[in-house]
Amino acid sequence: MAKTRIEWIDLVRAIAILTVLYIHATDGIYIISSDAIMNYTLASRIFQFASLFIGRIGVPFFLMITGYLLLDRSYDDERTKNFWKNNCKTLIIVTLIWAAIYAVSLQAVTVNSTSVNTVEAGNLFFSHMWYMPMIIGMYLSMPFVASALKHFDKKTIFQALVVFSLLAFVMPFITTIFDMEGIKNVTIQYSLGFSGGVYGIYIILGYLVKKGMFKDISKAKLWILAIISFIICLGFQYYAFTKGYDFFLWYEFPFILLGSFALFELCSRMKSVRFYSGVKVLSKYSFAVFLIHNLFRLPLLPLVVMIPVTEPLKAIILWILLIILSFSAAAIIYRIPRFGKYILYMR
Repeated sequence: MAKTRIEWIDLVRAIAILTVLYIHATDGIYIISSDAIMNYTLASRIFQFASLFIGRIGVPFFLMITGYLLLDRSYDDERTKNFWKNNCKTLIIVTLIWAAIYAVSLQAVTVNSTSVNTVEAGNLFFSHMWYMPMIIGMYLSMPFVASALKHFDKKTIFQALVVFSLLAFVMPFITTIFDMEGIKNVTIQYSLGFSGGVYGIYIILGYLVKKGMFKDISKAKLWILAIISFIICLGFQYYAFTKGYDFFLWYEFPFILLGSFALFELCSRMKSVRFYSGVKVLSKYSFAVFLIHNLFRLPLLPLVVMIPVTEPLKAIILWILLIILSFSAAAIIYRIPRFGKYILYMR
């Protein structure tokens, strides 16, 4: 956490962790397959598709924050070594510790209910921890990328970003459409090389937001872009499942990129944040909650699915429980001397 706080960054970080909890609550209740979705009501299907868009903006927000805060810095040999020591080394250790914790917890808790998304629950050890090796890799590259960016104008960087985005987002989207329509094996060979792939593009976007690359885009246009992205994500999912195509909305979907970027840029223009004292608390514990929350989701899943309410209500109930329990646990662990901050990777 920065010593000089940026209110809107804290807001975005708070939104990011709440949406991550939300997507994991929704994923736990719903089974994402064309066969399963047909058993839900129309309202429940729409809720699921809308929830997937809302939940998917969390990781892009975290990545754009990373680019905004870490890429606009000067790195030399000494600063790079210190950056790796203070960030990568500790993060690797914390990742290994939490991987062991989740491995043990999976052995201790058994999910037997057929109403639970057992595929998701059964892979809980990996369901959110995939983020850790990805962000560690990004941190290792950060000093080199930051040093390279200083030699180029932001417009040149943006041009390269557009090309990489076409490869990382548009080409897979086109391939998915062909596959959905029964045209198989339409693939194009390409390599994103040192770009960082999909996740690196989100990080570079955060850097360009800081450089004011998009300041001339009006708020109205950004809101329109965000709303259109939401509608397309919802509509595309619905169309895919009505065709019996198992489509899984992930971060390489182009309208996740556009929607999350538009919202991030809008937040960056905020002068102040209402209820900031509460937002600051959510932001402070955001990464700690990310590490902790699946410890609660696993035992809660079989209990929540037995509640005699609709799937949307079950997802919301699970989400609220995850918020309360995860933030409470993070606050308690944080206060353990010489242990809390380290195990939760709280700076």
